[in-house]
Amino acid sequence: MIEIKNLCKSFDDKEVLKNISTVFEDGKTNLIIGQSGSGKTVLMKNLVGLLEPTSGEILYDGRDFVSMTKHEKVMMRREMGMIFQSAALFDSQTVLENVMFPLDMFSNMNLRERTRRAMDCLDRVNLVGAEKKYPGEISGGMQKRVAIARAIALNPKYLFCDEPNSGLDPKTSLVIDELLSSITHDSKITTIINTHDMNSVTTIGENIVFIYEGNKEWQGVSGDIMESTNKRLTDFIFASDLLKQMRSKMMQNK
Repeated sequence: MIEIKNLCKSFDDKEVLKNISTVFEDGKTNLIIGQSGSGKTVLMKNLVGLLEPTSGEILYDGRDFVSMTKHEKVMMRREMGMIFQSAALFDSQTVLENVMFPLDMFSNMNLRERTRRAMDCLDRVNLVGAEKKYPGEISGGMQKRVAIARAIALNPKYLFCDEPNSGLDPKTSLVIDELLSSITHDSKITTIINTHDMNSVTTIGENIVFIYEGNKEWQGVSGDIMESTNKRLTDFIFASDLLKQMRSKMMQNK
């Protein structure tokens, strides 16, 4: 579990995050949503330590990440897995070598153990048989699955995903969503996904935090969105005329 208490972040005189408090739960897909420029990426960067909060607390199962020393934060990051928007694979390394990278850097395993663990992770994302290929030889969806395998190689307690479906077609996006949801539930990981994908919101949104102009505007589950009376939320989710009409008809039929 990750708990945020009264988190604020400012750049010079501009306040980007405004007194945010929330809880991201174990074994659930926790989603952060909001318009571009709302502050959700800044929030994610504060959570993983890429930015330092102006004030507030970030508690990883009761451990205050903000007050940790540099060495303590380095050790803490070994409990984190990260999936970047662009997959961020090493082009000069094979799929297997990419997944082995965190094991090479941070584990005490021997080569045989690291290889076995990396292959287990590739099996988990249905990529056995692609281990000798290079990133340039596989599709964008496969690259995202390699990134997921790499992120779970060290058995993280916390998994952070920045726009994991960016650049993918709807069908492939569903595959990635189902994979992240399955891994989260099976391993009881605290998964936090920063997303614009409304399919993700409706299908795997077990705990959704909506950020609006630096504030936590709304929090709930995907099933609550359709009936929400929060205008800022509904304007964001049902941005097109078609979606607005669909929601209106559904509400009338209730």
